[in-house]
Amino acid sequence: MDNKIFFLLCSSIFLIACNNKIESGETLAKTDKDYIQSLNLLDKDEKIYKFYSEYKNKIAGNFFTNKRLAKYWIDNQNKSKNEISFAYYLDIKSIDTIYNAGATYCPYLLVTKKDGSKFKVCVEGTRNDIKTFFEEALNTWKRNKQ
Repeated sequence: MDNKIFFLLCSSIFLIACNNKIESGETLAKTDKDYIQSLNLLDKDEKIYKFYSEYKNKIAGNFFTNKRLAKYWIDNQNKSKNEISFAYYLDIKSIDTIYNAGATYCPYLLVTKKDGSKFKVCVEGTRNDIKTFFEEALNTWKRNKQ
């Protein structure tokens, strides 16, 4: 079996085994919200609308709130691989929706900040779940970008 097929097979099994789903701020555990707050990605008065993790919530998170879009990846083995990114709605220049990100990637929102920097907010689920996440995030940004 060549490496590409092996990687795709392992990735598929991993994604099926994780069985992660999009959560709302109400279904997300308080310990998860406290952890996100400890990463300085959530203010005390801020409300998470939708959240998705590609793995475990302590390792990865993608979400939007009443104030911002954000993502984090925490690698406890190699801190240089950590990524914590966010943008307040006022600081966002554009958001592109990428539904077909290739065989090994989740669909994502490509967030471009006014300073030119970019980051991805990934989400997986049914086509309808992804569409709803994207539309709600875009509508929240449009309502709050002024």
